[in-house]
Amino acid sequence: MNVKDGSSSKIVHRLAVLTALCTIPLLFVGGLVTTKGAGLAVPDWPTTFGYNPFLYPWSMMVGNIFYEHSHRLVAAAVGLLTVVLAVALWLGEKQRWLRRLGAAALALVIAQGVVGGLRVVLLEQTLAIVHACLAQAFFALAVSLALFTSDEWRKSSPKVDVPDAGRLQRLCLITTGLVYVQVIFGAVLRHTGEMLALHLIFSTIVAVHVVLLGARIFKRHPDRQLLRPISLLSGLLLAQIILGAAAYMGKFVMALPDILAITVRTSHVVVGSLMLATSLVLALRSFKLFSRGGLPQERKFSGVGAARRAGEISA
Repeated sequence: MNVKDGSSSKIVHRLAVLTALCTIPLLFVGGLVTTKGAGLAVPDWPTTFGYNPFLYPWSMMVGNIFYEHSHRLVAAAVGLLTVVLAVALWLGEKQRWLRRLGAAALALVIAQGVVGGLRVVLLEQTLAIVHACLAQAFFALAVSLALFTSDEWRKSSPKVDVPDAGRLQRLCLITTGLVYVQVIFGAVLRHTGEMLALHLIFSTIVAVHVVLLGARIFKRHPDRQLLRPISLLSGLLLAQIILGAAAYMGKFVMALPDILAITVRTSHVVVGSLMLATSLVLALRSFKLFSRGGLPQERKFSGVGAARRAGEISA
């Protein structure tokens, strides 16, 4: 890689990191809109009370209109960043799969905006749930792009043969899938008040898988690239349990002050998003670092056996 290529790669990586970081406040504001029931405070789309959304007067942004319109503005900023990132990848990235992943991120953010707008126009609750789930998927994809464009990922270090690599990789993938299913149940619960039992059951399953994954990594794979995300994932799990318990207590057991209840419920959504992204990073790194040990040796022995059998037949 020449100096120009290196500079271009760093710019693309910084764009990817910035896009992922800016998605976090978008998730918080989006969760805040749902928590406060402000999703339909602005009844039209793509305009805002007939105004160009970027020219809507600040003096009129009061009450729930402030939260809903702010959500649209932050979403527009993230959408613009995604456009710039996709173009930068398409023009400056040599790897075709990475260019296509950037295009997929752009398609996903456009779909997210359209679904969110149609939810306002059609007053369809299902679209609100889809909108929430797509937001989580986009954040995970944005974090993946930040990882794939990093120097760490681009370094062509050989994989290490590990006998239980397949088991570790499966556990990472299953944990990530379970976290996303939990996110779906959480979205349904927030928008409809249903599936509380499934949400609680899956929270327990996710917790067990995170503990099992952490135990395996700390005991058998203490690589720095895995230790950091599993430590973060464990901390996020603890925070999520505390936030979930507080949200449950505030809704079903005792009344919490409004500001505290809103902060707890919205933070619960954001921490779930961070768990999904962290779990995905763990899965991707496990495939990047390790290969299943023993396979090359098995192929070697099978080749020797075949040669011996061929010699015996010819004899």
